[in-house]
Amino acid sequence: MSKDAFAHPDRITASRWITVLVRQFPELRAELAATPRRSGAGRRRDGADRHGPSAPLRLRVSDTLRDITDGVVELEEAVHDRLGLPPAARGTVEVRLVRLAGLLERVEADPVLMRHLLDEVSAMARRCAGALGDAEPVVRLRGRCPLCASVSLRAFPLRRAVLCINPGCRCPHPACGCHADRAHRHSWPEGEWAELSAGGGIALEEITAALDGRSAAPAVNR
Repeated sequence: MSKDAFAHPDRITASRWITVLVRQFPELRAELAATPRRSGAGRRRDGADRHGPSAPLRLRVSDTLRDITDGVVELEEAVHDRLGLPPAARGTVEVRLVRLAGLLERVEADPVLMRHLLDEVSAMARRCAGALGDAEPVVRLRGRCPLCASVSLRAFPLRRAVLCINPGCRCPHPACGCHADRAHRHSWPEGEWAELSAGGGIALEEITAALDGRSAAPAVNR
């Protein structure tokens, strides 16, 4: 069994978001580098004709690049300071994110720091996706939440997790973020899908298909 099977759900989720951000950030840089002189250079992600990036689009991408770069630097500095580590070495955004991922096991021991890191990386990944024109996909799952019995289970393929979107849902584990933060939604990472399947009356194949983007179920708003 992998070490992740014993990791706190927040640690697993933070690792997923870091992976997403590492993959997306170079795309953001490439989007900014696209020259505005190219006429008819294909279509944007939203389906509109692209006759060169418009000024508002380029400004939004530029602002997002700057803010995420600053945010990752500040986050790594905060983690090092909280853990009593020497100042972080210089590095690209991607290098810094990989280093942060390598510290997650130590961060996990500090619930306040873990929640801060999770909130920051998830917010940056969502903002990066928004600047690229990618809305976070959400798929409704059949069955009921095994914690609150609501038909409120949603699959989030981007973060490879199932969440219960019922605001009142709480799990029985006091250490889970759903107790510390009212805005937090209980989630089931990949290592817990079989347990969710058994408790929620959902076929494991349905969960896997939804999170792999193969589900025929409609995407829904959160």
